[in-house]
Amino acid sequence: MTHLIRRLPFTSAVVVAMIALGLATGTLWRAAEDASWYPMVAYGVPSLEAGRWWTLLTGPFFAVVPPFYLAMTGSFALLVGYAEWRLGTRVAAVAAVVGQLTGILAALGFLVAVRGHGWGWADRTATLLDVGFSAGSLAAAAVTSAVLRPPWRLRLRLALGLYVLASAVYLGSLADLEHLVAVGLALAVGPRLVRARLGLAAPGRPTRREWRLLAVFVLVLLTAGSVLSVALPNDGPLGSTADPESTWVDIVLNVVITGLAVNGLRKGHRVAWRWVVGWAALNVAVGLLVGVAAGAVAVAGGEIELGQAPGIFVADRLAYAVLFAVLVIGRRAWRVPSRRGRRAAGGLTDRETAVALVERYGGGTLSWMATWPDNDWFRTAAGDTVVAWQRHAGVAIGLGDPVGADPVGAVAEFRARSETAGLVACLFSASDELAQAARAAGWRTTQVAEDTLIDLPDLEFRGKSWQDVRSALNRAGAQGVGFRMVTLAEERYSLVAQVREISEQWVGDKGLPELGFTLGGVDEALDPHVRVGLALDADGIVQGVTSWLPVYGDGRVTGWTLDVMRRREDGFRPVVEFLIASSCLTFRAEGARVVSLSGAPLARTDTDGDTAVLDRLLDTLGARLEPLYGFRSLHAFKAKFQPRYSPLHLVFRDEADLPRIGLALTRAYLPDASARELVRLARV
Repeated sequence: MTHLIRRLPFTSAVVVAMIALGLATGTLWRAAEDASWYPMVAYGVPSLEAGRWWTLLTGPFFAVVPPFYLAMTGSFALLVGYAEWRLGTRVAAVAAVVGQLTGILAALGFLVAVRGHGWGWADRTATLLDVGFSAGSLAAAAVTSAVLRPPWRLRLRLALGLYVLASAVYLGSLADLEHLVAVGLALAVGPRLVRARLGLAAPGRPTRREWRLLAVFVLVLLTAGSVLSVALPNDGPLGSTADPESTWVDIVLNVVITGLAVNGLRKGHRVAWRWVVGWAALNVAVGLLVGVAAGAVAVAGGEIELGQAPGIFVADRLAYAVLFAVLVIGRRAWRVPSRRGRRAAGGLTDRETAVALVERYGGGTLSWMATWPDNDWFRTAAGDTVVAWQRHAGVAIGLGDPVGADPVGAVAEFRARSETAGLVACLFSASDELAQAARAAGWRTTQVAEDTLIDLPDLEFRGKSWQDVRSALNRAGAQGVGFRMVTLAEERYSLVAQVREISEQWVGDKGLPELGFTLGGVDEALDPHVRVGLALDADGIVQGVTSWLPVYGDGRVTGWTLDVMRRREDGFRPVVEFLIASSCLTFRAEGARVVSLSGAPLARTDTDGDTAVLDRLLDTLGARLEPLYGFRSLHAFKAKFQPRYSPLHLVFRDEADLPRIGLALTRAYLPDASARELVRLARV
């Protein structure tokens, strides 16, 4: 406790003062607002007009009623204490005090400016008094959000935004107005000042998960408003929030429908995106039509009955407009097609069919990537082979080798179907065997990556070349870092949250959005077929994570392919070497024959392409991405595991397709990148 007080002197002093004053005045067990001296310590428009300026300094240390002391001291200790821990005493104190004073003064100034003009809420609120330090606590939390790692930065800001917006619009107390002002200003100004002081880079563009979270936030805000209108009807700043036509049955139905939509948006489903876009667009259109009609009727001297307060109606339409904008701007975050949609297109099938064919026929080390939900799947006429593919820039990019009984025949059918649809066909990361067969059929090829393979039966970490790996294993044992091989989907939520935190910290530190196509993330690692290696310290903190995709042969798993590879930024340094080595030993003990460390995209030690033009294009793209994603450094890192190499190829029709293929590959790996970010990539 003494150490905590020394570390958090400002927070400790304020909390002690709150409790001491509560004891001295008896407000810990009696309501302060009932005391005769309450107007002498509480701030508000009446206090400032009476010249009691000191109430700005005394009010923060009291609570209106005894139960509020627990919430006030607890929130201050939590929010300001964390700010002081992360930002230092001086910055945290300034954020809390300035946020408190600014929130109060701006709110009171606003009330003074708008009262007396027929706005009933403003007239009533301008007569109220308030106490508490909640505006400063929330402002400190908003400023602290700047130093949080993704995704917690966005989560905290959305939580604060949801709270202050919903409470200000649908409850509308004096404290709610102070909170809205304090948090709004702190979010707008505070993070910039903190980043400049601490030398932090500006946050990058939202990731796919963050776009989804933004949409969910707005949708939840709208639903929260409808629930509050029935549960806590109030005459707020925008008018009465009560909706006489709404019942609890309507609210429950609305919550259920919203829950289904939220679940679909959270998972990135295209169908949910389309439904919510349509619903948002309909509400925006209704708002515009009502606005036009109200204007026309007003000119004629009439008035339109809306069934709810005009202010609430307008606020809801604006929220729907924001939801519509988020969904349209971030539309690439919702790319997971429905099962019915896939079956509706000629020759296409679903993920379940792809999984079944992979398990039955096996394939190369990249075959499990063919089952990822962002893909579409072309099924041959015989029904026993599929090609996983994505469409970008008018190109149908097949992922790896076709999976099934006739891979070579599937390539010809895939090309024919693509050309019928007006698309350029190609295969990316095809095996050496398929590339040779494709060349015999008139295709052109060039090497784009190298698969790095470790044969497990004779694996021994002996000799000088394995020194780094042995050192990682020994250091892990000495520092209490253990290894677990798990199915992540079956693990507890807190452990999965740690894995997400590590992964999204890595994504958030990049100058461009997260990559896709042949590079998976935590969502893919949550597939029950996928194994995940975890390095945990003695306290159960995840230091690093690797995910392994199954490689099938003869109807069973014969090997594993590395996908996700992340480590905690400030954790156990050689954790990746430790994880890969421990995973190899585990898989060898289970009878697996091979481990693939996968091929780093656009990284290769040799070229055997049919065209020097595409070789130069791929080399240029790889060089542009290297400072941001380190593909070539990663390829060099894997060399310490003494792998054997197997070429991976791009299979294409002819040189005339190369410009479009180059653009399509860029878009495939960077599906969320904006035009500005792609220009920046070209200048790296």
